[in-house]
Amino acid sequence: QVQLMESGGGSVQAGGSLRLSCAASGYTRNSYCVGWFRQAPGKEHEGVAGIHSDGTIRYADPVKVRFTISQDNVKNTLSLQMDDLKPEDTAMYYCAAGPYSWCGLFRSTYNSWGQGTQVTVSS
Repeated sequence: QVQLMESGGGSVQAGGSLRLSCAASGYTRNSYCVGWFRQAPGKEHEGVAGIHSDGTIRYADPVKVRFTISQDNVKNTLSLQMDDLKPEDTAMYYCAAGPYSWCGLFRSTYNSWGQGTQVTVSS
């Protein structure tokens, strides 16, 4: 059973940085894709960044250059470094995993989710 648990959220001012971490277990890295999603109040889930099973990385256009996703295979953690944060980045952030070699940033391809961690960016 895949288990995911996020940490590292918080409140920062615009232009600041935060690093999210996700402790992951219960899946084989080379047959799963992993990623980060976010959901702002009143909005749909939005894919932020993902890593395919071959290591290919994809970012959503709003976070390109500012966010960096990485995976530590020794510690079994997934991280999201967020720099130059903007108020529009305010959302609940979720770590996710899907049993495919390629998931893209489509919510339907991920079937395991963490409980979420809140990120709030003030102007």
